[in-house]
Amino acid sequence: MPYTDHQQVFLGRQPILDREQQLLAYELLFRNGPISTGNRAEILDPTHATATVITNAFTEFSVSDVLGPYRGFINVDYELLFSDLIEVLPQQVVVLEILEHVEPTPEVLARCQQLRDKGFTLAVDDVVQAGTDYCPLLALAEIIKVDILQLDAEQLQGLVARLKPLGKTLLAEKVETVEQQALCQRLGFDLFQGYFFAKPTIIVGKRLNPSQLALLRLLGLLMEDAETSEVERAFKLEAGLTVNMLRLTNSVSGGMMSKITSLRHAITVLGRRQLLRWVQLLIYVTPKGGTQASNPLLQLAATRGRLMELLADRLHSRNREFTEHAFMVGIISLMPTLLGVAMAEILAQLPVVPRVEQALTSYGGQIGDLLRLVEATEQIDPLATETALLALPGIKAEWLSACIAQALIWTTQLHQEAAA
Repeated sequence: MPYTDHQQVFLGRQPILDREQQLLAYELLFRNGPISTGNRAEILDPTHATATVITNAFTEFSVSDVLGPYRGFINVDYELLFSDLIEVLPQQVVVLEILEHVEPTPEVLARCQQLRDKGFTLAVDDVVQAGTDYCPLLALAEIIKVDILQLDAEQLQGLVARLKPLGKTLLAEKVETVEQQALCQRLGFDLFQGYFFAKPTIIVGKRLNPSQLALLRLLGLLMEDAETSEVERAFKLEAGLTVNMLRLTNSVSGGMMSKITSLRHAITVLGRRQLLRWVQLLIYVTPKGGTQASNPLLQLAATRGRLMELLADRLHSRNREFTEHAFMVGIISLMPTLLGVAMAEILAQLPVVPRVEQALTSYGGQIGDLLRLVEATEQIDPLATETALLALPGIKAEWLSACIAQALIWTTQLHQEAAA
């Protein structure tokens, strides 16, 4: 479908987790893209952009493509709250997140009650107080999102004590550190969201467990194009990884007459390129034995890798090496979050080419620019996306929009295959 400036929209997802850090929902990050005019960029009206993306997300793409089996939180400002567009959304799938600057006037409260009566679930965003004038809106919401960055520990504890009697689901948002996550757990929050889960962080002192080490060694063997017997032997050192690999391969090869029963068979069926990708993603399997779909980092890493690959192909079509390197950078860039060690320690165990290392350690080169752009689309920061796009004149805003949608669909399909 041809794209015009009015279709330059950004669609992102940020995971929302429960107390066991299992994926429960996504906040859908709707932004319209910058329109470059000479050396400057302009951002269109945010309400119009949000409405446009909602229309695209639930008409041009199916709900399953965007969300899979999970619910989607959608930001709603004053204008959108009173728009008829909201009422065409599937009530059982979306959560309407009332933004913090929407005043709880009688008209707003009446509209929220009307939407509740129609079957919608309401959430209130960025709550930092529970004053008398704000309580009527909190009473209409099922989910209260608390902006923990605006409060110190004592203030947060006091706010939670005032909110708990309301009997609502409490969501801690903007969780950025392990200490904040632990505090919110102790205070009794039900749901969690923030860069601690979706943005690379380093937790000092954590060591790689044997399975993670084995996967990194295996990844190194594949990158060096080692003999099949060496790859097979590396898998056999870890029985759990072997089972996971066979299960994933059986999902991918569902059209075959017979199931895959051995590692050598799996390696042959998948081929080295596909096997390398599965191993990169297997690193994001939860260490406690959960499925791939249960770890939001798997989905974020897969989306990031696929988006970088698609954008790399736009920059250098038919350059398979460049696109492969871009995919690899996208996947590896999230390993510090999962493994809890510095990027330098991870790269010391992987035979990456200089282009990949430069992108991962200093955002160097064109792939580094792509990584910065993709990270900007994951963060709720249109200005950062706009700035990153300026460094990549070969990427048009409408291409970015289309590639984001394709990457999200690919990740959802991956999730469904892994869960099969």
